[in-house]
Amino acid sequence: MSTGRMRRQDLVAALNRAMRDASGQGVLYSQAVAERLGINSTDLECLDCIVLRGPLTAGELAAATGLTTGAITGVIDRLEHAGFARRERDGHDRRKILVRAMPAVERVVVPLFQPMERAVLSALSDYSDKELALLLDFFARARDAAAAAMTALRAQSTPRIAAARRPD
Repeated sequence: MSTGRMRRQDLVAALNRAMRDASGQGVLYSQAVAERLGINSTDLECLDCIVLRGPLTAGELAAATGLTTGAITGVIDRLEHAGFARRERDGHDRRKILVRAMPAVERVVVPLFQPMERAVLSALSDYSDKELALLLDFFARARDAAAAAMTALRAQSTPRIAAARRPD
């Protein structure tokens, strides 16, 4: 897509559409990986959170994902049953229980994401270091904006909306 003559509002709208499309593809890819692993996509995203942030308490994982601590207990149970995570006592504070990713993640999960990683690395290969730094800054800001939007959505006191109903 040539962007040389687009107005700012059109560029922003096109970028928003492209991000939504890329995000959707990522979600679908993650869902396919989760199905292959025999876990659900929420469990896989929580596992990725554990991998990216290091061992976490259940409360920290709940805060990072926006899930309730009750839901996180189920997630951790399922990840343990699948052999991807385990609970262990914190070496510094024996009262704390940490959730740690198991070596099976490297052996089983990581290879399933390698095709996506290769595709993304290929897509990034033509960008200069300066452009990559700009992209990194943008994605950090987009992540923070998404987290703020999630917080705002959860703070709304509106009831859940039922699935679309067929007209009578």
